[in-house]
Amino acid sequence: MPELPEVEIVKRSLLRIANKAKIKDIKVLNTNLRYKISRKFCNQLINEKIIKISRRSKYIIFHFKEKFLLLHLGMTGKLLILRQKDNEIFKSSFYYDLNILTKHNHIYFFLNNGFVLIYNDVRRFGYFKYYFKKKLSEISFLKKLGPEPLGKKFNHKYFKNFIKGKKNIKSLLMDQTFVSGLGNIYVNEVLFVAKVNPLKLCCDLNDKNINQLIKNIKLVLKKSIINGGSTIKDFKNPSGKSGNFQQFFRVYGKKNRKCSRISCKGKINKILIKNRATFYCPECQT
Repeated sequence: MPELPEVEIVKRSLLRIANKAKIKDIKVLNTNLRYKISRKFCNQLINEKIIKISRRSKYIIFHFKEKFLLLHLGMTGKLLILRQKDNEIFKSSFYYDLNILTKHNHIYFFLNNGFVLIYNDVRRFGYFKYYFKKKLSEISFLKKLGPEPLGKKFNHKYFKNFIKGKKNIKSLLMDQTFVSGLGNIYVNEVLFVAKVNPLKLCCDLNDKNINQLIKNIKLVLKKSIINGGSTIKDFKNPSGKSGNFQQFFRVYGKKNRKCSRISCKGKINKILIKNRATFYCPECQT
């Protein structure tokens, strides 16, 4: 599943291609996504101009006049961009097969600037949600989310107040009501860089631990965005370029390898926390 940096890359890519364009037609081939596409879906959006494209957590939001279209990519969702004049396909999200199968193309959005946005989703866990005359803050999917990790509201005071009564730090960082957009890959990396054991109880975190976690969450995410996101199986933006942040992974996927810290002689362990793969060095993450 794409995490905050990958969704941010998709959003920025779409801003270059689709922002200010008008949807002139929509073709729905499969309505059976995670939430069924309604019969009114096309009529609600055809001839609407995309005023802005934004991101909240792992959601992409298309803004129209008095309307919003919310997109979550789920596990395997992707937006492909077709340039009609030469049928060139650009990729803007994760995909799991080197050869994209057109049978998984479920929705086509035809824009008035010569491009087509194609929603492709093998497992169909992604979804679109349409809202009319409703504030973003009132949308159920968004209002339960915690602050953006790169925002000012995610600070020491907020962190310290939230963790009271919580269990281990790995589970806390994965909790979207605490901080939005973090997923398993980046939580593993942040905990390693901050030298915090993923099993450490929240009640045992001191001020230094908290400051290191906040600082490194912001640094790791920013570095990933700069490097185009992580390519675990394959990720490309509309320019066809793969993300390469995985080259900077310190711990994720490195079971039994020597710790990358020069001063540490430990090896990377792999355990499961709430059924999620967790990689850490027991020697330097305390």
